[in-house]
Amino acid sequence: MADASIPPIVQVQALGKQVVSPEGPLTILADINLSIAAGEAVAIVGASGSGKSTLLGLMAGLDTPSSGRVILNGIDLTTLDEDGRARLRAELVGFVFQSFQLLPALTALENVMLPLELAGHPEPRAAAREVLARVGLSARLGHYPNRMSGGEQQRVAIARAYATRPKLLFADEPTGNIDTATGERIIELLFSLNREQSSTLALVTHDEGLARHCARRFTLEAGRLKNAT
Repeated sequence: MADASIPPIVQVQALGKQVVSPEGPLTILADINLSIAAGEAVAIVGASGSGKSTLLGLMAGLDTPSSGRVILNGIDLTTLDEDGRARLRAELVGFVFQSFQLLPALTALENVMLPLELAGHPEPRAAAREVLARVGLSARLGHYPNRMSGGEQQRVAIARAYATRPKLLFADEPTGNIDTATGERIIELLFSLNREQSSTLALVTHDEGLARHCARRFTLEAGRLKNAT
């Protein structure tokens, strides 16, 4: 259970998402209500196609709902335009994706420096070196993504996500493209950094081992929230 004395960093209220398909309107999510307290680690689980990634994207302001609203750190995302949502993400949010989404033309160091430079950090190179050392990649600073293993690429992605010390980190299947042993190391790293920075972690996963590390889980079934434990 979330601590009621800690204010929520994410509130989802009567959230719905529909899209138009050749067969007619298709409901992706319906009447989702949930709250995530600052400092929590929560997992969003469910079968493929249950709406997990869509929910994560809506909570992050990457997409807009058909109904309902998302309140992020006290700000209603439905009141913001695309630029406003992007500014809020830059100030508040980090991301880790299954596909890593590193920029192939940039080295590991440059990939991590990028969000720091965009945020106006006074010493982006030094800060990027520090966080890459924290994830065990000091020897790989000058390597491009295509010269790194999947596990190394995901560690760069985690370093990039945490470099700006976000209040909230969204992770979408962060162990989905790496082997089990590497995935276990990624899980340990993800939660260690989350504790060190006292940030909030919301992740989508099929990985039961990853979900067990979270204090709570939300289970989606066919676009509806079935339970929260």
